[in-house]
Amino acid sequence: MCGIVGFVADSGDALPFLFDGLKRLEYRGYDSAGIALATPEGIATQKSQGKLAQLQELLDRLPRGVPCGIGHTRWATHGRPTDENAHPHMDCQGIIATVHNGIIENFQELKQELMGAGHVFASDTDTEVVPHLLEAYGGDKDLVRAVQSAESRLKGAYAFLAMSSRQPDTIIAVRRSSPLVIGWGEGVHYIASDVSAFLANTRQAQFLENGDLAVVTPQSVTIHDGQGQITERPVTTIGWNIRQAERGGYTHFMLKEIMEQPDVWGDCLRGRVQNGRVVVEELGLVSRQLPKVGRIQIVAAGTAYHAGLVGKSLIERLARIPVDVAVASEFRYQEPVLTDDTLVMAISQSGETADTLACMALARHQGMSTYALVNQVGSTLARESDRVGYTHAGPEIAVASTKAYTTQILVLTLLALALAEARGRARPDLVEGLLMLPAIGQEIVQDLEHIQDMAAQLAQSPHVFYIGRGMDYALAMEGQLKIKEISYIHAEAYAAGEMKHGTLALIEEGTPVVAILTEERLAGKTLSNILEVKARGARVWAIVGKTLGRELPVDHLLSIPTREPFLSPALAALPLQLLAYWTAVNRGQDVDQPRNLAKSVTVE
Repeated sequence: MCGIVGFVADSGDALPFLFDGLKRLEYRGYDSAGIALATPEGIATQKSQGKLAQLQELLDRLPRGVPCGIGHTRWATHGRPTDENAHPHMDCQGIIATVHNGIIENFQELKQELMGAGHVFASDTDTEVVPHLLEAYGGDKDLVRAVQSAESRLKGAYAFLAMSSRQPDTIIAVRRSSPLVIGWGEGVHYIASDVSAFLANTRQAQFLENGDLAVVTPQSVTIHDGQGQITERPVTTIGWNIRQAERGGYTHFMLKEIMEQPDVWGDCLRGRVQNGRVVVEELGLVSRQLPKVGRIQIVAAGTAYHAGLVGKSLIERLARIPVDVAVASEFRYQEPVLTDDTLVMAISQSGETADTLACMALARHQGMSTYALVNQVGSTLARESDRVGYTHAGPEIAVASTKAYTTQILVLTLLALALAEARGRARPDLVEGLLMLPAIGQEIVQDLEHIQDMAAQLAQSPHVFYIGRGMDYALAMEGQLKIKEISYIHAEAYAAGEMKHGTLALIEEGTPVVAILTEERLAGKTLSNILEVKARGARVWAIVGKTLGRELPVDHLLSIPTREPFLSPALAALPLQLLAYWTAVNRGQDVDQPRNLAKSVTVE
């Protein structure tokens, strides 16, 4: 979603940091951008629809040497992507400027009230009510008090920064659900939606809690909690550096993140396997509690939901514990039935997905035990869950998730094996087999030529179908999402046996079908479905397990070098990701920043 940056210092120039910070937040997805600086003469601002390159052309119009400013990349919700709707937004006098992430739900009634009082609006956004409301509450004289008064009027899930040219050494940061973090330096503080914006400057970060209001000056940070009481939030050291968030010679972040997965898997597994057993405490859990888990409810969105589908199959088959997987945006409205022995597990890369956070809030309200599977240390989901297991995937910059997805699968596999052992169904062979995956993954990512040939052909098609059975169907779901979101080819995933119940009517000469066969017990059935589509002229790409790498009636075949289906999902994901990547490249698409999409969806 929208990216927010702020800079306030004793001296110096805010502009270089603000623009660089916005560049580092590009991965969140955006359609316009802008920067504002607080000078004693008023707010100086430049903003533009489109990419940051268009904003950069306007920056020489801004004054230099101004040590206080805010910046923003906007992902449109209210109002089309235009120069006028780009942030920052200002009050009528040009004294107060704000940037905002999230949604102000009652902006229409506030806008009507403010217009009735004589305020003139320049945009169609919900955001613009904030600076006008601050103006109405005397923000030109006391910005802190104005923000506190305005906050009592706003409804929704959001975060915003506010500054005034009358107090050019202060930025007010407000967090209501959407994330904000403060970076600490010497005589300078940074504010951002994500630590990646300021990691080149400092690794000391202070995460705001939901409901916090922070008054940030060059020398101090004063935080008021949701009840208005002054409180402390810990300053933590971020465990990764900016080099990990850079492309490292790759053309795209997505390709870098695909190729580094075998190494990342090693980080994810390190310390979690000893002598054929899963070290439960390294998953953020307590061994004695595992036998009490009678049912698991997984909530997730997008790619994380697909990882949850793999986790369901692994846990049910290995541990014989029933698992339900729900789309987070639907879960709350289904009036879910949760029993005392239910563990509610939320899966999220960012830990800031609004729908997933709402599901966890519902679970806590019902008194359920909660467990978060998350990549982002210090995220809201991690802080608000009873227990948390980190995927240790490192920073994931490309909008399309790759290494976060496969590390989620690995942690879910570890969890399934730990639960299985707690129920007397230990599989030390699988536990030890996990340690072989990084080496096997290296073999797969090095075999690029054949995948590129396949992608060149697939890029010519307007449609593609993905099929599989069991865990392979869950993989097909993720495969079709990847191809859609970065290449813009229409794709659908089907349980292979369902093709003949209607969808087979869409198969004609040359229709591409990607078939996944990693489970030997289901391969015969899936092979029959392959023959059905081949008989109607389909071209079939097959991703198969090692034991199934025999002669198959397909046009292209990629073999996964493992015989164990329970260890195949992360491995099979690699060619699916590479196929989507090279297809998008062949079609000339913006792989890292696909249109209309955001990395972290912080609105419902």
